[in-house]
Amino acid sequence: MAQLPPKLIVGLGNPGPDYSETRHNAGFWFCERLARELGADFSRESRFHGFVATSRAAGVHLLMPQTFMNRSGQAIGAMARFFRISPAEVLVVHDELDIPPGQLRLKFGGGAGGHNGLKDATAHLGTPDYWRLRIGIGHPGDRNEVVNFVLKPPRREERDLIDESIDRALGAWSMISRGEWNAATTRLNARAGSAGAGKQKDM
Repeated sequence: MAQLPPKLIVGLGNPGPDYSETRHNAGFWFCERLARELGADFSRESRFHGFVATSRAAGVHLLMPQTFMNRSGQAIGAMARFFRISPAEVLVVHDELDIPPGQLRLKFGGGAGGHNGLKDATAHLGTPDYWRLRIGIGHPGDRNEVVNFVLKPPRREERDLIDESIDRALGAWSMISRGEWNAATTRLNARAGSAGAGKQKDM
């Protein structure tokens, strides 16, 4: 697989103030932070069904779909087609139940793991072969409580850990932006607190 730098960064979440602080919106939190780092401003783009920010210097578009989670792929597909961005040049950032708060996983391809945003992204891109950055939010311990769990804000200590993991992801942005996926994966997939994990910021 060619190691292509990303051209489209997608944060998954649900639109509106009722959802802005909920666990399911961790992808939005990352995109908002990255846009500030890049000096890019979001604006509503109806043709792409979401908020879009572009950094010409970094050569990337950032997208926060406003279609609700289970229809995220509509926005992703529209943007990828318009700018002729291949799935391998897409990075989707999303919340992950199977990872505790404070940890991350960067990976290429794979299944949706029950995540409706990923299911729809795969359907509209026509392949699962795109990059994902999984932001750990933890699991309620009971699968019957999952919907209620992801649609509520994290506890303060959980949010602090999630924010710290986003800091680590932003610290690896220069690697990601150059398509140095292997190096970024090694760095980000290390458990928080491991020797050297998150100590060096590389913007």
